[in-house]
Amino acid sequence: MTDQGLSTWKPCELPGAIVLQGDYCRLEPLDWDKHGEDLFQVLNGAENNDLWTYIPLGPFDALEEMVATFNYVREAMNWRTMIILDDQENTVLGMASFMRLRPEHGSAEVGCVVFSKALQRTRVATEAIYLMARHLFADLGYRRFEWKCNDANMASKQAAIRFGFSFEGVFRNDMVMKGKSRDTAWYSMIDTEWPAINAGFQQWLDAGNFDTSGQQLSRLSAAP
Repeated sequence: MTDQGLSTWKPCELPGAIVLQGDYCRLEPLDWDKHGEDLFQVLNGAENNDLWTYIPLGPFDALEEMVATFNYVREAMNWRTMIILDDQENTVLGMASFMRLRPEHGSAEVGCVVFSKALQRTRVATEAIYLMARHLFADLGYRRFEWKCNDANMASKQAAIRFGFSFEGVFRNDMVMKGKSRDTAWYSMIDTEWPAINAGFQQWLDAGNFDTSGQQLSRLSAAP
């Protein structure tokens, strides 16, 4: 968006208030009564501790602990957590949050992305990120969507590039997280890039891009 186009700029609405429906999944605003037990079960337990290695929160030993923590970050930092559900099975598969919300600037971050092992490396996981990006740009008119991760988290950095985010740099000694120093890698996509990114996602998510066993026929190229 050019400076001239900002002459009529108005702050955006906050994301995360409505259900985001896709072809393979849907994202629902976190409701502990509805999602809590299933969310806790698929993301916690000794077999899932590795899911939280690079997440500032968790893992959690009890649902009550998880509820208290996420209620706190919503109140203190205005996180809007979305629950990812398989649209056919209606099962909880993971979560991601709209964070660092700056609606007055049209900027938001996706973070605290915790995919269950059943969700990882699936078309549902890709569609979930797509639905969040589409909600910001197409529905709400945001100008910037951010992705940040521990610079040591190679999987997250590769995912950011695959999803169409551009690398912006590393904030050194940015955080102390779980007793360790964290350098934070920053990525973003912006509104002028969204049409090309959107087209890449739509082409990849098309049912014709998958064989009968569900394997992709062509790789995602969402980068503008």
